Amino acid sequence: MSGLTLKLKNRLQRKKRIRSVVSGTPERPRLSVFVSGRHVSAQLIDDTTHKTLAAVSTIGQKAAVGPLTEKAAWAGSEIASKAKNIKVNTVVFDRGGRKYHGRIKALAEAAREKGLKF
Repeated sequence: MSGLTLKLKNRLQRKKRIRSVVSGTPERPRLSVFVSGRHVSAQLIDDTTHKTLAAVSTIGQKAAVGPLTEKAAWAGSEIASKAKNIKVNTVVFDRGGRKYHGRIKALAEAAREKGLKF
């Protein structure tokens, strides 16, 4: 990890610490969130079989416009509707080492509004 900034190094350590506890099952998959400088993506992952059950990204989406917080809210509602299509009601939330505020919080609250429980 040489050459990484201290901020990134600390986030990766938090991510590793969270992932040692959080794990997805077929009944309760892990909702993994990734936020880049321009886009947001979310995946429902079954860690027992190492499969992605559903995924959403704002890359190339005409519906996801505006600031990144609004894009995150759109992604949250989309992943919740995809979860309902595959008959998943509860998930384990994996924020990826980031703080629970801003974009991460917007995605989580939008998913909860659509009926996803975590």
